[in-house]
Amino acid sequence: MAEPIRVLVTGAAGQIAYSLLYSIAKGDVFGKDQPIILVLLDITPMLPVLDGVVMELQDCALPLLREVIPTDKVEVGFKDLDAAILVGSMPRKEGMERKDLLKANVAIFKTQGEALEKYAKKTVKVLVVGNPANTNCLIASKSAPSIPKENFSCLTRLDHNRARSQVAMRVGVPSDSVKNVIIWGNHSSTQYPDVHHAIVNHHGKEMSGFDAVNDESWLKGDFITTVQQRGAAVIKARKLSSAMSAAKAICDHMRDIWFGTPDGEWVSMGVYSTGNSYGVPNDLMYSFPVMIKNKTWKVVDGLSINDFSRGKMDATAAELVDERDTALTFLGAKKNISK
Repeated sequence: MAEPIRVLVTGAAGQIAYSLLYSIAKGDVFGKDQPIILVLLDITPMLPVLDGVVMELQDCALPLLREVIPTDKVEVGFKDLDAAILVGSMPRKEGMERKDLLKANVAIFKTQGEALEKYAKKTVKVLVVGNPANTNCLIASKSAPSIPKENFSCLTRLDHNRARSQVAMRVGVPSDSVKNVIIWGNHSSTQYPDVHHAIVNHHGKEMSGFDAVNDESWLKGDFITTVQQRGAAVIKARKLSSAMSAAKAICDHMRDIWFGTPDGEWVSMGVYSTGNSYGVPNDLMYSFPVMIKNKTWKVVDGLSINDFSRGKMDATAAELVDERDTALTFLGAKKNISK
């Protein structure tokens, strides 16, 4: 049996974590023969709730789960990590401006990045889930300069899964018959769900997404807005944000990092933009199609981009540039305060 790996989940008393922890602990993410030490970090007022979560994990009697460590201390939470899933963030409150949300989260993810730098393994794989995920991820990576930028990614797999499912339902096939959809850009309402390179297995015959759906106005209209607005639609219906589907997407994302993507298939992940073939500005965490092998992702380069796609990709990039610059202003202000 392998040595246990240390996996951190932040915001561990929250509802996404509640849907996520069982899957990790039973081996759905890191493998059926990989023992796990689960480290659960949350803010001090949530520690009593966290104790209840620990009790439940113990009561599951999971053979791979060697230890559960609940904590509110970063020096305990980030020590010797193999994987960090950063779910906890300041949620947007009613009437809150996006820049106020950014300001609060810059402080959180700067602290967590610094903790990764100080305590975690340099090989740690970091997945940022807490919103605004792309920019939070960028701030965390900048605050951990000795950990490779490639080790950081943010979650757009939920959007990827949503897009795949929408196409599958429209065509009347199982979701695994749809592959190579793409989410470009920000995990926000500007993201661009793209089906131009998707392949659908339609009753044994492979065809393009556009041919299988056979409704261009839907693919360029309602399909895009449905995926972009899905999170808000879930909140409106449930009165709570997506938890079950977010947890599933986190598992998908981390499992693909650990074990790679199938040959000829790609997935969507927010990753560090540097020197890509799509004209996306450098120094952003931008969602691209990626293939993964040996725990290393590579952007799928050279896909043809039409004018419709170009406009959508540029719009979401512009939002990310604005978010980044705003966030860095807050970081700059913080530095001046500490001098």
